[in-house]
Amino acid sequence: MSFFDTTLGTAVLLILQSLAVVAFVMGSLIFMVYGDRKIWAAVQMRRGPNVVGPWGLLQTFADALKYVVKEIVIPAGVDRPVFFLAPLLSFVLAMLAFAVIPFDEGWVLADINVAILFVFAVSSLEVYGVIMGGWASNSKYAFLGSLRSAAQMISYEVSLGLIIIGLIISTGSMNMSAIVAAQDTGYGALGWYWLPHFPVLILFFISALAETNRPPFDLPEAESELVAGFMVEYSSTPYLLFMAGEYIAIFLMCALLSLFFFGGWLSPVPFLPDGWWWMVAKMWAWFFMFAMVKAIVPRYRYDQLMRIGWKVFLPLSLAWVVLVAFLAKFEVLGGFWARWAVGG
Repeated sequence: MSFFDTTLGTAVLLILQSLAVVAFVMGSLIFMVYGDRKIWAAVQMRRGPNVVGPWGLLQTFADALKYVVKEIVIPAGVDRPVFFLAPLLSFVLAMLAFAVIPFDEGWVLADINVAILFVFAVSSLEVYGVIMGGWASNSKYAFLGSLRSAAQMISYEVSLGLIIIGLIISTGSMNMSAIVAAQDTGYGALGWYWLPHFPVLILFFISALAETNRPPFDLPEAESELVAGFMVEYSSTPYLLFMAGEYIAIFLMCALLSLFFFGGWLSPVPFLPDGWWWMVAKMWAWFFMFAMVKAIVPRYRYDQLMRIGWKVFLPLSLAWVVLVAFLAKFEVLGGFWARWAVGG
């Protein structure tokens, strides 16, 4: 019996796998911030980060180091335990969701049958970090920003959940790997879920922007009216943890878009091999879309944001669930919406 077959060996292997996922996400985080700034600069015909390191590649490392070594300023009257727990909670919960994200066949920390429920349970708890940060800051601007974020995240989680129900109906499983396997039809990109579920792909992308407080829906931290919102009283490492949690949540949404609609690690053309590199490439392609929306689309008013969520996205996503249930039940177009019926 090998060492990795023992209890201690299994624990060591699990720790190493967890550290590998954390290293990948944190490494991606560094270059996500760099890419975000570079893309925004290119749209505005600026140069962006270009001083620290070749082409400015080390600028994010320098910024992170600056935040770590700066003094933590604690305003008077704050609830100190909650004040420090809030950014830590936001960061840990965002990272925890990656435990069930598969990057290749068998490349997943926990290949559970209710992976979708786990992701939504963890992401739903992230709002507590924001609320705790706003409340503990003892500032009306921070508290108003946290309340905005709570209402916004809850509103768009409803639409995201209904969209996912349509995918579950088509697949017959809540396992992430099973959803990818259902898209492996032998037709490459034409067999992925983006085609049968195209209307809700657009809704999912916009809802993901709102769920992660990403422009043009960054109302919880609108500088013009809330002075950076729920993070206004934070500095140094706690602020860094809040920002890291936000970018990790964005990267999680990129992973979900890749898995749910674009075949995960599957190759877009049948004659090329599948692999983790396709998954990573798709995640980065979706992050490029997130960055472009931030650079191009102007910020919405808060009433417009809530109206879209409750009066447009909710009815449309609910109608799509009913339609997909009908199409899957009667196996329309030879099971185009019922992959569980055609062996997917």
